[in-house]
Amino acid sequence: MSLRRPDLVIAALRDPTQLTAASPATWDLLIRQSRSADLLARIASLLHERELLETIAPAARTHLLSARTLAFAQQDEVRREVAHIACALHSLSVPVVLLKGAAYLLAGLPAALGRTFADVDILVPRSRLAEVEAALMLAGWATTHHSQYDQRYYRQWMHELPPLQHVRRQTILDVHHAILPVTARLKPDSRKLLLAALALPGEQGLHVLAPVDMVLHSMTHLFHNEEMGHGLRDLSDLDRLLRHFATTAEFWNALVERAGELNLSRPLYYGLHQTRSLLGTPVEKSVLAAACHAAPAEPLRSVMNWLWSQALGSPHVSTAGPTTGVALFALYVRAHWLRMPPALLLRHLAIKAVTKRRPLA
Repeated sequence: MSLRRPDLVIAALRDPTQLTAASPATWDLLIRQSRSADLLARIASLLHERELLETIAPAARTHLLSARTLAFAQQDEVRREVAHIACALHSLSVPVVLLKGAAYLLAGLPAALGRTFADVDILVPRSRLAEVEAALMLAGWATTHHSQYDQRYYRQWMHELPPLQHVRRQTILDVHHAILPVTARLKPDSRKLLLAALALPGEQGLHVLAPVDMVLHSMTHLFHNEEMGHGLRDLSDLDRLLRHFATTAEFWNALVERAGELNLSRPLYYGLHQTRSLLGTPVEKSVLAAACHAAPAEPLRSVMNWLWSQALGSPHVSTAGPTTGVALFALYVRAHWLRMPPALLLRHLAIKAVTKRRPLA
């Protein structure tokens, strides 16, 4: 069994300045770990932000500059893609709310620093979903899931349409009508999110979530996700959002109050606890104490925090310990348990198991 190595990406996110004295061996491991976490461009950008990039050893700096250049290219592509989406939906006069990475980028937020992308996510009213899908199909987007069961799974139970892919550009678009599945145990009201959304200046018809809602969505997405491959990147996004928005007591008070209003107090607790614990995000003890009211009772609280500490790291083989797989599997099961009631979940898993084993015609 290989020896578990330290997670250098977490250390770099907490204090990029210590990289100026890193050895070649440290850089070799850090570059491999950060690539696996999609965070090499962010580390490069953090160093550039502090005017330290030129102090890095030339061999490592080449990798950092390359990753940063790729991130810039992806961000330009996302801006163009968002313009295509806005054009396709313009005639509907429907509020289109950008989510996650695209929102950070178009709103000019620090969470876009060195951010890489796999797709674009939008939120629209559920009552307008059919119109939105039709308009997007006319503009060249097509569904990527063709089986009858998958179509029913998304449209009846999930919080989004089946992912759409543009036939020419091959870009992926996720169209949401909620931030959690219809069958999930927590049911934040999407209408409240849409009503509080803020218009993007100069971007006709495009909006982003209000600051407190954006933070809560980031927490909800991360702590209800079954896959942790981008867990550390998402935690870093959350860290940068909190550092940017949380400059006043009013924000913290509004965040705690809004979490209660949207039934998202448990994700708020996990988000504040884990960003503070892993990335050193400055969270006042009084705010954390207020969020703790929604934390699970002991010993479950300690178990859950241990699971997150095991899973929210670089998904690189060097950081994996003997308990990492157990933690990832436990969180995978938990995410599905929170997503569907037991009977529906068992039925879904049975159908997926059968279809995976079915030979191709």
